[in-house]
Amino acid sequence: MTSIFNQFGENIACTVVEATPNVVTQIKSEDADGYSAFQLAFGTAKAKNTSQPLQGHLDKASTGPKEKIREFRDFNLDKAVGDEVRVEEVFNEGDIINAIGVSKGKGFQGVVKRHGFRGVGDATHGQHNRQRHPGAIGAGSDPSKVFKGMRMAGRTGGDRVKMKNLRVVKILPEKNLVLVKGAIPGQKGALVMLEK
Repeated sequence: MTSIFNQFGENIACTVVEATPNVVTQIKSEDADGYSAFQLAFGTAKAKNTSQPLQGHLDKASTGPKEKIREFRDFNLDKAVGDEVRVEEVFNEGDIINAIGVSKGKGFQGVVKRHGFRGVGDATHGQHNRQRHPGAIGAGSDPSKVFKGMRMAGRTGGDRVKMKNLRVVKILPEKNLVLVKGAIPGQKGALVMLEK
C-alpha cells in the first residue's frame, strides 16, 4: 500500500496493483456457447506444467503457456483472439470496481478474533480464565446436541473475498499499475482479479 495526495491536498491510502497485459484466448458468443464472454489469460507458466489440451488451446491464440485463465461476461471491447488487453483500455480514473482475492490466512483463532465475540465479561463471581471463551453453546437434554454452524474457534482467513465499490484513483499505463483506494484482499504479491 501507499498514499497519494489529490488536488485538494487530501492524503488517500491506496493499494498498488500491477495489471500486466492479458491475452484474449477465446471469445464466447450467444450462438455457439449460449452466453457471451471473453476468456483472458494472465502470467507465464512452464510448458512442462501445462497439459497438452491447454497448450493446443493457447496455440490458437498464438501465445505461450499461461498461469491463469478466467472468463469475463459482458466484456465490451473490440478485440480478437490473440490480442492483448491493457489496463488503460478497461479502467479509467474514478471508476468503481470490485477486487476479488484470497484473504490472508490467520491460522487457528478463538471466537473473539474470529467472530467478534465480547468474551464472558467481568472477571468476577469466581470465573477463572474465561474472558475470551465462547460461553454456553446450547441446551442440555433438549436438543442434546450442538447445532451445525455454531460459531466457534477455528481456522480464520484464507477465504475468497470480494471487496465491492472500490475507486480507481490513478492509472500508470507505462508501468501497468492501477492505484485502488483502500485495501484489497490478499498478501503482498498475491493474485487479485479486478472487475467493473
